[in-house]
Amino acid sequence: MKRWTTTIVAGLAAGALVSAAQAEVFVYPKPGQSQDAFQKDQYECHNWATQQTGFNPAAPPQSAAAPPPQQGGAVRGAARGAAVGAVGGAIAGDAGKGAAVGAAVGGTAGVMRQNQNNRAAAQASQQAQAQQQAEYGNYEKAYATCLSGRGYSVK
Repeated sequence: MKRWTTTIVAGLAAGALVSAAQAEVFVYPKPGQSQDAFQKDQYECHNWATQQTGFNPAAPPQSAAAPPPQQGGAVRGAARGAAVGAVGGAIAGDAGKGAAVGAAVGGTAGVMRQNQNNRAAAQASQQAQAQQQAEYGNYEKAYATCLSGRGYSVK
């Protein structure tokens, strides 16, 4: 007797969110069953699992691509700091020194703000990935439950 397997693959773009170990359900058909009947059951169980979980691995939700890390925070911060420092320095009588101090402080603040924004974007991306993995796991359980209920051996 032939052993048929079915592989459910979520067609995800770069940085696939579903690990290879999660992406496969192995199904052993019922004795004497035709390939057409087997495929019909798979299709119906896929639809049922999608309805139960709200997740379809053939059309996973499009997660927004993580924005590229921001650059130039130091330059923008330095420019702002220099402008503020020049004004403060002019009041104190040395605009050049005030601008230099302001640029240094502003550059440091800009880098810190840029790093904080990059960390927040990376964390949001990781949370979205974890959510999609959990949704896929629920779909896979529902799919396997349906096939088991129809008499298939599922691993």
